[in-house]
Amino acid sequence: MKKIATTFLLIIASLFQVSAQVYNPVEWTFDYKLDGDEHALLQFHATIEKGWHVYSTTIEDGIGPVPTSFDFQSLEGATLDGGIIEPEAHKDYDPNFDMELLWFENSATLQQRVKLTAGMAAIKGELTYMTCDDSKCLPPDYLEFSFDIEAAIKPGNTSSEVEAIEAPEATTEAAPEEEQNEIHNPVTWSFSSAKNENGEITVRATAAIAEGWHVYSKDLPSEDGPEATAFNLLEGDYTIIGEVKEIGEMHSEYDPNFMMDLDYYSDEMALELTFSATGDKPVKGEVYFMCCDAEKCIPPDAIEFMIDPNTGEIIEETASTDGSDASNEATARLENLKIGSIDLNNPGNDCAEGGHSSSNDTSSGMMTIFFLGFLGGLVALLTPCVFPMIPLTVSFFTKSSSDKKKGIMNALLYGASIFLIYVILSIPFHLMENLDPEILNSISTNAWLNTAFFVVFVVFAISFFGYFEITLPSGMANKVDTASNLGGLLGTFFMALTLAIVSFSCTGPILGTLLAGAISSDGGAMQLTAGMAGFGLALALPFGLFAAFPGWLNSLPRSGGWLNQVKVVLGFVEVALAVKFLSNADLVEHWGFLRIELFLAIWILCGLGVVAYLMGWIRFPHDSPGYKPGKIALTTAAVFFAFSVYMMTGFRYDEKSETFTSLTLLSGIAPSAGYSYIYPADCPLGLECFHTYEEGLAHAKSVNKPILIDFTGYACVNCRKMEENVWPDPEIYSRISEDYVLISLYVDDRKKLPEEEQFEFVTAQGRKKKIKTYGDKWATMETETFGTNAQPHYALISPSEELLNIPVGYTPDADEYKEFLDCGLEAFELTNQNATAVISQN
Repeated sequence: MKKIATTFLLIIASLFQVSAQVYNPVEWTFDYKLDGDEHALLQFHATIEKGWHVYSTTIEDGIGPVPTSFDFQSLEGATLDGGIIEPEAHKDYDPNFDMELLWFENSATLQQRVKLTAGMAAIKGELTYMTCDDSKCLPPDYLEFSFDIEAAIKPGNTSSEVEAIEAPEATTEAAPEEEQNEIHNPVTWSFSSAKNENGEITVRATAAIAEGWHVYSKDLPSEDGPEATAFNLLEGDYTIIGEVKEIGEMHSEYDPNFMMDLDYYSDEMALELTFSATGDKPVKGEVYFMCCDAEKCIPPDAIEFMIDPNTGEIIEETASTDGSDASNEATARLENLKIGSIDLNNPGNDCAEGGHSSSNDTSSGMMTIFFLGFLGGLVALLTPCVFPMIPLTVSFFTKSSSDKKKGIMNALLYGASIFLIYVILSIPFHLMENLDPEILNSISTNAWLNTAFFVVFVVFAISFFGYFEITLPSGMANKVDTASNLGGLLGTFFMALTLAIVSFSCTGPILGTLLAGAISSDGGAMQLTAGMAGFGLALALPFGLFAAFPGWLNSLPRSGGWLNQVKVVLGFVEVALAVKFLSNADLVEHWGFLRIELFLAIWILCGLGVVAYLMGWIRFPHDSPGYKPGKIALTTAAVFFAFSVYMMTGFRYDEKSETFTSLTLLSGIAPSAGYSYIYPADCPLGLECFHTYEEGLAHAKSVNKPILIDFTGYACVNCRKMEENVWPDPEIYSRISEDYVLISLYVDDRKKLPEEEQFEFVTAQGRKKKIKTYGDKWATMETETFGTNAQPHYALISPSEELLNIPVGYTPDADEYKEFLDCGLEAFELTNQNATAVISQN
């Protein structure tokens, strides 16, 4: 125990001693060399700075320094053969531990022999080591390593078999840029068919395969390898006769992509299937296949074909021009998504021309997300990963610079680099948005992505509770830290990048919250940039301010247990946010298990959990014993308790809406009050509404009322705010319920359209888009007809599908929204009067 305590104190002392410098005295490289036909030597080479040493693997653990050790976590296609082979170690007295120890100086190569049991071996693990000089020690470090080894001879093969396989000639010449960026399409399929005298139809699919590529057989030995080729009929009335036949020269060889023997075809292959048609409906089929070359594979693809059951011939895909019912139906579907009678530049009434549009809120939305990002950055400053770095970093710049002015300038450059790094992180999302204006909306409402966010946030929460740490790979931090020694502007930038990487365990969950919240908002990538800018600014400010006014450092609270309390409170917040994302997935996919009752119960438990923790009633692994709540802890506990009580009021019954009471502070966060086990309501506030445009339009024509089209979303925050804060206004509620036909179209509804209603739509930009779900249909209608993809978006039209006034977006001002509705009613009355006058004249 005494030696362990000595090791710990040495490490702590060295941390204070090196506060102005980051030491990295050891650089590791990993390599291997083949040792005969079926063995390899893994080599771990350490280059050690003069004056430092790394300890041997043979010293006893627990009595002094941490010995070098190797943890082989994954061995695929290989087994260990013996133990670690290390060079002769230097034995000498170590003043740090007051004992004789074995260590390596200058350089050392340690080896591990492995036996190869497959043609390709993948080995992964972790190296642990500790390094000291004559006066100090650094904390133990952990490096991940991996080896991908190709055996000289495939295990089990004879030498004659190896000679029969001609290896491709090695080359170091880089491929041309055009080839590197090429979209591979190495297989071309053609289809033919014939009908015999018995009425049986044989269809043949022939693949022309590019040189160097191959397509797999339909019969493969295992599901762990590639996808097997399949030849199937999908639609129509038919009876399959016999089995699918494969035609061609099959190769049965070892495939390095999957490290197993596989059957495949090169150059050409064909598939034949025979069936008899039992009806007049065209028979639709597909060939499903996967192809690879010696180094890479292309994702599986499906090629469809269609056969006329009467003639037995392949039906070519051509546009119908004969005015058939199918053509008319397709045209009708296209017209429903792009309502030609609606002209955004010429509404029936311009009385709401100064009203709210979907883009009017962009600047305020940007400021809101910027402020939230800034707030998140301030919270991140109070975490154990960042807060202790403030005085250390500021002292480094002010003391290592030749004068105070230069020290302040370096600190300001450091802060600016932090700000720039977080803004740069948002750039990829702008590229995604440029490809497809609906892509961020699709991402934010994707059920599986929201479920993934749920899992990630729960993991973040467990990390905040102190059960493990989330860190980026140590190798990344080491490389960036080495780059920070360059000096000048570039060195300062890499120092800032080092901070961003090493603090990821604390900032990652907050950034994840910001990312998920921003892409689910209407501003898209620009809002994400605003949020990241706010976050980066909050992190950067202290370094510049404290460098300019170093006396302020004395007013900073000391690091201590309160930093861990911040992390634990954030852990409970992460659990609550995780439930929010799971709720999004539940709403979009209509799973129906996370309704308002369960949602509120979990959030209430999270709030009470914070109260119990801050009062000292529950503790976590990293908490110090003997805790007594201070004034700030008691105040924070009181706030969370009050909020928990407020959420309990959400279980009150509201007679007007005939369901639970909506909570204003949770509008857009919690599911709507009507999404309930006990008091379910299909439409908000008990209003009558339609969820398909066709049904709502037909009803509006029958009652001769104008239509309020509500483009909304299950995961739309501002939509819930409108429904729960603006629509309940008595005058607005009466207008919607009595004067309008409400059509609520959910753009994130993942429910599949009936198969006969699914089709391919060509957008105004010429992009082909498959309309498969109700959400696809309504999102495309909003984009094509009303020129926006933001929600909420409200449009008032007549039963004859004419625009009554200018559509609006999120309008939190009830009076302004009432004016919008009144403006539409005026336009509708004028339309009716004009129609009556025309009839009278006739």
